[in-house]
Amino acid sequence: MNVWIAIGLTVVGCYAVKLAGLLVPVGALERPAVRKLSALLPVALLAALTAQQTFSTGHELVLDARAAGLAAAALALLLRAPFLVVVGVAVLVTAGLRAVTG
Repeated sequence: MNVWIAIGLTVVGCYAVKLAGLLVPVGALERPAVRKLSALLPVALLAALTAQQTFSTGHELVLDARAAGLAAAALALLLRAPFLVVVGVAVLVTAGLRAVTG
C-alpha cells in the first residue's frame, strides 16, 4: 500500500510542477537573467547526470572503464571530431578496457 501512496504523491507533485510552470507570467520569462539561466540549465543538468552515471555505482565513488571512455570522448571533442566519432571513441575505449580488465 505504501508504494501506491508514493506513486500518487509523485503524480500530484508532477502535475503541480507542470501547473506552476503554466501559471508563470510571460513578463517573468522575458527577463534576460531568466533567458540566460534557461539556456544554461539543460547543459548543467546533463553534465551532472553524466558525472553521476560515470563515477558512481550505488553509494560508492568509482573510477573504472567508464571514466576512461569519458576522458577519450573529451579528448575527441577537443580535437573537434564529429559527434558520432566522439560516441564511437567513447564506446570503443570503454569496451576495450572492460574486455582487458574483466
